[in-house]
Amino acid sequence: MEEKIIVCISCYYKGYDFMDEMKKLGNKIILVTSESLKEKNWPWHAIDEVFYMSELKPSVWNLEHLVQGFSHLMKTRKIDAVVALDDYDVEKAALIRETFRIPGMGQTTHRYFRDKLAMRQKAKDSGINVPGVYGSF
Repeated sequence: MEEKIIVCISCYYKGYDFMDEMKKLGNKIILVTSESLKEKNWPWHAIDEVFYMSELKPSVWNLEHLVQGFSHLMKTRKIDAVVALDDYDVEKAALIRETFRIPGMGQTTHRYFRDKLAMRQKAKDSGINVPGVYGSF
């Protein structure tokens, strides 16, 4: 298998097994995470590069700075995939994918995962059975 460059985005300490497995499969792993997580026990054996984002408040990054930093990253690397390691990072990964035309879920699609009513409607429109809303009769 050809080596792919996978950027993992995480504002929480998560994704150990995923990064470990992707590395075992022969990929290069770049981690973008919060500066406050520097001292966590990341799978350093699997991570080729790491970049830290300062936080505006816990788990909240300046998305303009993320895009600017990513543009510098892409000057010397061809990024094959951007992966959100936590639900709260789906928005960040979608923004990066759409901004830089990297394959995967973009901003319009990611909104279905953050808006539960929209997600229910999208599932229903796609022919997926959706249970009734809790508390409704």
